[in-house]
Amino acid sequence: MLRVAKLTDYATVVMTVLAAHHSGAPETVLSASELAERAGLETPTVAKVLKPLAQAGLVAATRGANGGYRLSRAAEAIGLIDIVEALEGPLGMTECSVHTGNCGIEQSCGVRANWNRINDVVIDALRGITLAQMLAPPPTKPASTGNPGKRIDLRLATT
Repeated sequence: MLRVAKLTDYATVVMTVLAAHHSGAPETVLSASELAERAGLETPTVAKVLKPLAQAGLVAATRGANGGYRLSRAAEAIGLIDIVEALEGPLGMTECSVHTGNCGIEQSCGVRANWNRINDVVIDALRGITLAQMLAPPPTKPASTGNPGKRIDLRLATT
């Protein structure tokens, strides 16, 4: 099963709270405890996700008695891939999608090129969804037309 880590999910929640706050007052900041309360998370968890988000340049921190966090740029300019990579590093469906030379069958592997293509599709999908879009309510599902879902045409490479 493919899934993002729990902290990455929490980071996305924290970022949407900041984005909602940012749209009304971009200069003001929220403390980690204020973010935790609004996100429904524990303060230590929020503090834990804020560190890599700040290191990645997605949030800006202000120190002091009135300090806190805010988005470092507009929510429309932050893709989900930015959040995922801030918490988890480069996205790779397989080890060889990110690092070459770590697999004994890499040179003779018949599926590596296809995994790389799938990796690229997932990255493009995450890049195509912005933090601002995550604030919008989910679209309502149309009545069933017999089509089980969105189809992605993908041609597999042959070796």
